[in-house]
Amino acid sequence: MAKSPRRATTPAERKLLWRARPVMAAVLWGSYPFVKNIAKIPKLGWVSANPRLGREILTNPRDFTIIGEGGVGHLWAQVLGAWVLDLFDGPGHHDLRSRTRELFTEAAAQTMIEQAWGNRLKTVRERVRAGQSIDVARLARVLVGSMIISLLGLPRERAADGLPTEEAALAVFNTGEHLAKIALGSAGSTHLDPAQVARAKKIVAELTVGVPQGWREAEDDKLLGRCRELGVTLEETTGLASLLMVAGTETSASAMARITALLIDTGEQHRLIEAMQKPEFVPAGSPAGAAGRLINPGEADPVENVVREGLRMTSPASVIGRGVVNNVEVGGKLLRAGERVMILTWSANAAAGKFQADRPYVRENRQLWFGAGRHLCLGAALARAEIGHLLHALWDDAAPLRVVKRSEQRRVLVPGYEQLLVARA
Repeated sequence: MAKSPRRATTPAERKLLWRARPVMAAVLWGSYPFVKNIAKIPKLGWVSANPRLGREILTNPRDFTIIGEGGVGHLWAQVLGAWVLDLFDGPGHHDLRSRTRELFTEAAAQTMIEQAWGNRLKTVRERVRAGQSIDVARLARVLVGSMIISLLGLPRERAADGLPTEEAALAVFNTGEHLAKIALGSAGSTHLDPAQVARAKKIVAELTVGVPQGWREAEDDKLLGRCRELGVTLEETTGLASLLMVAGTETSASAMARITALLIDTGEQHRLIEAMQKPEFVPAGSPAGAAGRLINPGEADPVENVVREGLRMTSPASVIGRGVVNNVEVGGKLLRAGERVMILTWSANAAAGKFQADRPYVRENRQLWFGAGRHLCLGAALARAEIGHLLHALWDDAAPLRVVKRSEQRRVLVPGYEQLLVARA
């Protein structure tokens, strides 16, 4: 294990975190010596950067809740209405996840990408091959915006190929980003003031304007059509759509650009390129694997390793909050009902060690970047597929890349690049 998560990551990543939210960055790495187990911090409540304890909390719905003070459900109930409390953590939550599970499988994710992105990545490959530079940060926002338009059936301007224009995709992404920014000050409290609630409701109404018609008329192979066919009500579908916008816009775009930068900054792109050129890959733990090419059993594509490892190092949702429902002991500490707990997922994940493209599966941190338990990110398969498709577009030609220019976003909920210009080295 690394001595500290701050030392495990790159200078560029540290700068990114600092520019996004200086106070939160200080908490993520400054508090680590005190919260490697769990401790109470003034104004924040209980804080833990321990992956085992984090998983213990997230998989305990009896004593912890997402809809109490400190949980994201409490935040969005104020915007969407009290009915989402059942959707987030009540009896309706399990029922909804059961009915919508098939919407977010690995196979469904591939179909969604084909429908939403078309030949966009083919154009990226051609530009990289021609020696042109690509702004991966902007590209990621276009791709995610296109996905949201496709999934929600939003009426937006289309190009000749039938896909949303880049400008339309960026506009939708930016609107979703504005929605996420409303939660920017929620580290201390998830209570929103009336002005914040009014702004958020206006944004949600704009982004879900196409949902009712899509739910009624969309074909069965589209998300809204499948929701209808699976018996997901219009109200539930609207809530699900809102969740997708909040949880799946900035986080996915952030991961795409940051993992691209990590591969270049650490030199691990060369390890990835080497693995991608081999017709067969060396299983983890074999004598040959000890030489440096490690691919986990069952993974035929080394990019899968990079996606998982990149998500471990970036953890776009850097903090997960829960409300305490009952008095409960965690890590030898007594947490009382009515208190709140913050899990520093970025710190817990990064502390496992430096970014390594072929790192074997880290069991202790397994998918903690997506949460755990009944609230494990519903769109995890889609997020992994989005990142994987982008990395293939950039590196399938087995040519190393370099960062031409970069700048960081300031004052954002999810750390991200404003610009990440890359080109062939």
